[in-house]
Amino acid sequence: MSNSLYPAATSELATRRQQAAPDIHDAFQAFSRQVFADGALPEKTKQLIAVAVAHTTQCPYCIRAHTRLAERHGANEQEIVEAIWVAAEMRAGAAYAHSLIALDALTPHAEQRAEPGSP
Repeated sequence: MSNSLYPAATSELATRRQQAAPDIHDAFQAFSRQVFADGALPEKTKQLIAVAVAHTTQCPYCIRAHTRLAERHGANEQEIVEAIWVAAEMRAGAAYAHSLIALDALTPHAEQRAEPGSP
């Protein structure tokens, strides 16, 4: 990746991560394989979910990896972009839904419900 905030995912860094905690690394890899295995949902669907979640969490490594894995499992560009639009709606929708908290805080009775010491 060109952004220096995120180093390239090299085999050297991956090896260092594995060597620093091999048992945990192996357990995580086994967990990941099980999560993405075909089950009630096929792997293609799981990878599309992962693409959406990766965009919501804004993890550039996950975006790249799961986009490629979704494609490898049969997802096309339109499906991947629709999954990303679902993520965008959910992220924007959270701000929309949480606006009720701000509006409630502005009502006259909000001060009465506020915990002691809270703004």
